[in-house]
Amino acid sequence: MPVRAADEAALRRIARRRARDTEQRKMRVDVRYSLAEHTAITAEARRLNLAGAHFVGAVVMAYLADDLALPGQRTSHDDLIDELATLRTAIARIGTNVNQIAHKLNAGGHPHPGDTTVLAEAGRILGLARDAATAIDMAADRTATAKRAA
Repeated sequence: MPVRAADEAALRRIARRRARDTEQRKMRVDVRYSLAEHTAITAEARRLNLAGAHFVGAVVMAYLADDLALPGQRTSHDDLIDELATLRTAIARIGTNVNQIAHKLNAGGHPHPGDTTVLAEAGRILGLARDAATAIDMAADRTATAKRAA
């Protein structure tokens, strides 16, 4: 089954939120997993570049803070918010790439005949990316507001 962007974004958002504590955590909760569960947890933690305990702890604490719904409890709002966050990241990357192209063309040296056309097109695409990012932000805000009201 393919991983949806919403699932990917939710895990990254939740797992990255848990900050390092200033004092060492000393309390433990022992949990036992089947081999398949352990393999799945450690593989996902490794994919997210996290320690397995950090990954499990972050997900559990997010759930306890009422910030994470278990798979059966996710709403369409949750999926939409995560999809919009993933889309926003993709649009931001496009804008970064266009800026790098414009910087390279404006860096001086000997201009090529097509540089002004490419720069004009880069400016147009950058404007479209900004407009798209703004629209995504507004849609995410409306969705989050609707989720709170529900």
